[in-house]
Amino acid sequence: MLPSTGHSARRQLVESVNTTHPYYDRLIAAARAQGPVTVAVAHACDRYAIEAALDAARIGLVAPLLVGPRARIHAAAEAAGLDIGALPLVDTEHSHASAARAVELVREGRAAVLMKGSLHTDELMGAVVSGITGLRTARRLSHCFVMDVPGRGEPLIITDAAVNIIPDLAAKRDIVQNAIDLARVLGFEGVRVAILAAVETVSDKMPSTIDAAALCKMADRGQIVGGILDGPLAMDNAIDLQAAAVKGLVSPVAGRANVLVAPDLEAGNMLAKSLSFMAGAAAAGIVVGARVPLILTSRADTVAARLASCAVAVLLARHQLANAQVAGR
Repeated sequence: MLPSTGHSARRQLVESVNTTHPYYDRLIAAARAQGPVTVAVAHACDRYAIEAALDAARIGLVAPLLVGPRARIHAAAEAAGLDIGALPLVDTEHSHASAARAVELVREGRAAVLMKGSLHTDELMGAVVSGITGLRTARRLSHCFVMDVPGRGEPLIITDAAVNIIPDLAAKRDIVQNAIDLARVLGFEGVRVAILAAVETVSDKMPSTIDAAALCKMADRGQIVGGILDGPLAMDNAIDLQAAAVKGLVSPVAGRANVLVAPDLEAGNMLAKSLSFMAGAAAAGIVVGARVPLILTSRADTVAARLASCAVAVLLARHQLANAQVAGR
């Protein structure tokens, strides 16, 4: 049993996540039912990383393994009034060593999930994608926001908003497949993928529309599997049935998309943050496509979003571990 942080208001939030986002409650319950997995927290040297680990551990989502300079981690915990006495700690010299050691712990089988602490995302990703010592697979890594948007009857995945800046067609193929695979693990009732652009017609003046059309044909040919694709679709006719009807769009996806694929990182990032800060949505972020899930925490994340990010990672990690066991038989 982990000790209390001493913040009663925070404990209440942890115990009853957020009635505004009921999907996250169900997501966290599903992850807790599967039991905690070990999470290596790379460079856990500020209160935000330590709080995220403690909160998730307290409700039985994860078993944190703090990685970083021992003195700095203890100083950060003491300054924030956080008790980390029950958590194991792997001592390192600096942030670069923290990233490398956290990845190494995964390769050793001591952790099934990575969590970003107080180091730059590029530094951690550099260790993850290293050709010799990293965690790459044949699939390109990509980022997914699993969003709980008030007023929507189902969750929404937005990709890629944090990793691939200007993805080419091959990268977009992996981005789409990663999102579909994640949606299936999370139990989406039908994966309907909208390839977003500014318009819903193909134009040689807008490369994103050509990529969208190509991705849809790739799905027709079995190069992308597990979901239904349509595109190019503008944002309105991707998620609103009336807007799709006005445009004369008839497809299983138009107006009903639950996965939105942005043309580039800037568009995806602005879309996700607009929903968060203007529509009250909560965003659980995770990097997929590596050997294990990677949680990218942010200081701006709510408690609900952090816990949901951990829940998504746990569900995906359990799925990957089960597949590995089957493959090893």
